[in-house]
Amino acid sequence: MKKSLTALAALAVTGLASAQSSVTLFGVIDAGVTYQSATSRDPVTGASSKQSQWSLANSGYNSSRIGFRGTEDLGGGLAASFWLEAPIGNDDGATGIANFNRRSTVSLSGGFGEVRLGRDYTATFWNDTVFDPFGTNGSGSSAIYSVSGGAGLANSNYARASNMVGYFLPPNLGGFYGQVQYSLNENTKTSATDTTAEISSSAGRYVGGRFGYANGPLDIALAVGQSVAVDTTTLTRKVQTVNLGASYDFGPVKLFGELSNVQNKFALAVGNSHDSYNGYLIGASMPVGAGLIRASYSTVRYNEGAVGITGEDPRVNKFAIGYVHNLSKRTALYATVARVNNRNDAAYTGSLAAAATTGYGSSGVGFTGLPRSSTGYDFGIRHAF
Repeated sequence: MKKSLTALAALAVTGLASAQSSVTLFGVIDAGVTYQSATSRDPVTGASSKQSQWSLANSGYNSSRIGFRGTEDLGGGLAASFWLEAPIGNDDGATGIANFNRRSTVSLSGGFGEVRLGRDYTATFWNDTVFDPFGTNGSGSSAIYSVSGGAGLANSNYARASNMVGYFLPPNLGGFYGQVQYSLNENTKTSATDTTAEISSSAGRYVGGRFGYANGPLDIALAVGQSVAVDTTTLTRKVQTVNLGASYDFGPVKLFGELSNVQNKFALAVGNSHDSYNGYLIGASMPVGAGLIRASYSTVRYNEGAVGITGEDPRVNKFAIGYVHNLSKRTALYATVARVNNRNDAAYTGSLAAAATTGYGSSGVGFTGLPRSSTGYDFGIRHAF
């Protein structure tokens, strides 16, 4: 009898623990056929070249991933949580759970808000992805993301930063939300002059914040951040980002908009210099039965002289349109087409970056070219679990 009572007590304790804590396995598997093409032109001879590629890619609609997250109720309104998320290369199986560099955080939350530690999204990236109808995924990603973050400025802290200490406001502020973050660079500080990025004690540091208001159909947020980029070919470089995004859901259609300014600042022996990139996006999504139509137009204007550009008023313009058909809450088919046009030596070429620097003309002779245009098509399936 005593053994039976002991067993029942153990089951009761186990059930109580299960009610107070939870661990969830989650993930996204996204794969699709994609076609990318890009053209370049020699500014001296006028010769042109085109590169193109068919591939089976992943993350055309949502980023492929697998993760674990959990929460424990500590009582008194306190909760401890963790989040481990890894990228997946499901098109070839080459990338699995080798690391959790999409997100790896532990946090403590309560009525005061949330303190979160680890590798996480940066405050300034949130506006780029939340207020883009394509969510910075696939060929439809905005020109703002492609130039400022994708590969344009070699800023490793653009989307995520490691060694982060973050604070998030509590969710009960009548629609107001916000976060501040500081990423420790973990470099050894010396008394020697450290103007070059490879020995700078600040290299790898990120500091930023985002504050907004979301209530009913309206969502609007302002974000500011600065990252000290690691670049062994130049002097210490700071990438400063300011962006303002908004969306409004009218029901039949949801509108998106974003304004962005990114400055690539260099510390020189005498004075300072910087490249500036000003962009904007307007977009929309419209439910149609079980599907969703998405469209966006985005542009980024380079300041003259940025990254060696000599053309007058250089800029990149991008238009994207796509359709998502939901087979269920977890599974969807999608199709996207996007077109990029470069004006006056702007340097964006889409995924085929090689077309920006090299090519072969009709005579088969190689030349150094400048990007002119690029086109991308995505056709795929996404399943979430």
